[in-house]
Amino acid sequence: MRVSELIDILRDHPADAEVELAIVAPVTTDADDITVDRYGIDGVLPWVDEDDDEGEAGVAIWLIGGEDADVDTFIDAIEQADD
Repeated sequence: MRVSELIDILRDHPADAEVELAIVAPVTTDADDITVDRYGIDGVLPWVDEDDDEGEAGVAIWLIGGEDADVDTFIDAIEQADD
């Protein structure tokens, strides 16, 4: 999804609505059951993808969310990599 597409979708919703990440995954690889984990968005990170599907570098925008401790660890690791 492109940033412009996401902006267009969000324009159709109330400005004060909460935005969450909903991660849908199978419970097990052999079952039809799924689970949905919901997380608030704690940050936005531009990510340079050195090897995209077309073999060229591109920029992706990551919406960051998860368990608080995991997000803090991730952000700390990203900040240390920038130093």
